[in-house]
Amino acid sequence: MLTAFDHVQLAAPPGTEDALRAYYTDVLGMTEIPKPQPLAARGGCWFQAGPVQLHLGIEADFRPVRKAHPGLRVTGIEAYADRLASRGAKVVWDRDLPGHRRFYSEDPAGNLLEFLEPEPEPASVPASVSEAASEPTA
Repeated sequence: MLTAFDHVQLAAPPGTEDALRAYYTDVLGMTEIPKPQPLAARGGCWFQAGPVQLHLGIEADFRPVRKAHPGLRVTGIEAYADRLASRGAKVVWDRDLPGHRRFYSEDPAGNLLEFLEPEPEPASVPASVSEAASEPTA
């Protein structure tokens, strides 16, 4: 039985680790975590925020994909979008997912990232209040 994602792996071209570090730590606010020694020689870098891990692996003939992407949950999406934009990242809002606010951005390698936050549920009105409000007055 599946219980959770352990991590999401994205690819990047050789020599982009410094730009990726700057983006994932300074722009997104993630923490770089060490790669295990046997994997460190392959290049790339790993990042974490809470239970979320993103691994960036080096791919010699890298080409960013245009549709596949991780969807990352955030809180305070407006402030988070402002953070990215103020640090030079492109923010593209999309209103097509009901019940969510979301935007897209790209890392320095061109990987597409989706950031989303569920919209709060509308406050429900107790039946007794709504019935009283709908009764005609004399």
